[in-house]
Amino acid sequence: MRLAWEVARRYLAPRRGGRFLSFITWVSLGGVTLGVTALIVVIAVMTGAQEEFQEKILEANPHILVLEYGDYLRMGDWGPVLDTIRSVEGVVSATPFALTKVALRKGEGDEAYVQTADLYGVAMEELGEAVTGIEARIQSGALSLDDTESGLPPLLVGDGLAGRMLLFPGDTLLVMALENIRQDPFGGFTPAMRLFEVTGSVSIGLYDYDQANLYARLEDVQDLLGIRSDNRISGIGVRVAEPWNARRVADTLRVRLGFPYDPQGWHETNKALFSALALEKLAMWVILFLIVVVAAFNIVSTLIMVVVDRTREIGILKSMGMSDDMVLRVFVLQGVWIGVIGTAVGAFLGCGISWVLDTYEIIRIPPDVYFVDRLPVALHALDVVLIVAASIAVAFVATIYPARQAARMEPVEAIRHE
Repeated sequence: MRLAWEVARRYLAPRRGGRFLSFITWVSLGGVTLGVTALIVVIAVMTGAQEEFQEKILEANPHILVLEYGDYLRMGDWGPVLDTIRSVEGVVSATPFALTKVALRKGEGDEAYVQTADLYGVAMEELGEAVTGIEARIQSGALSLDDTESGLPPLLVGDGLAGRMLLFPGDTLLVMALENIRQDPFGGFTPAMRLFEVTGSVSIGLYDYDQANLYARLEDVQDLLGIRSDNRISGIGVRVAEPWNARRVADTLRVRLGFPYDPQGWHETNKALFSALALEKLAMWVILFLIVVVAAFNIVSTLIMVVVDRTREIGILKSMGMSDDMVLRVFVLQGVWIGVIGTAVGAFLGCGISWVLDTYEIIRIPPDVYFVDRLPVALHALDVVLIVAASIAVAFVATIYPARQAARMEPVEAIRHE
């Protein structure tokens, strides 16, 4: 092995001596380095974006939603259901909630502005640990749903929606429910309406949520929907100890509760979004990995040129007793050396660039267009290991053909080569 490495190292240098690598070797080395660096940085950014989305979504949504099938998609007699949910291992807390689509009206006459939104009813009673970040901020007093001086029910408005409608604390807003529309004696339809007082705005960081979400007390939403008398709710939100175990806990709840209850983990309720993110990450991985593959072709061309250039030397070595396996090992070591060094340098640069982007937040992006104000970066050891292993494997495969061609040479024919 030592002899094979000495010969391989000599073949990496120019024919006429010198302490440095040949130019074509540098090109192959640079191709592998560039491919690995780009792959690590882009995958770190894609992973960071995915984790930012998850964090923002879990800020506004429970880990598990327990809903009930039925004509009205409303849950009645939910006390025993709540007790059963809390008894399941892995469940940290569970609280009831109400959710409905509403229309907001601000202003009078022809200048009135109407906007649809999603109204969430948050349980204000002391029912244990909050199931969402929004509830936790309400419980801590960072967001207020306390009684107002006007006596109107309080309302928290998404930051983007408040900016669009120019809503400020103290403003009154007419909220019309779109699901319990009543028919009057004259055949007309009248939606349930109620005035709310804006007590503040809430920012989650996701455009779709900040432009469409409203938060009020559970009992006020029940009054608006006309379901408070029989204490019906939309469902029960559940928080688990580990968000990644939400699917397993949801399956357990599905067995324990049975029909007509349908527990859905946050992976299911946001399946389209995370599937799109996963597909984008895979696509970027494949596209950028092609850079490494192209660099592997450079390795092939490098070794083929070395074989052609060193044909007589190979013949002399074989005539002196070097076996076919030894010749094969010489060229495999040469190609793998390029792959390993290029991958190591690329991994170092990729990890370094990712760390700098994450630590110093060099690249800033407009928060009014994207959900964050900086480029999100999350570097995982497993991603780096997979990229490094794949790059070295490709470099190894690239050496097989030229190494076998060199090993098959006949000594006499090789020595006679000009």
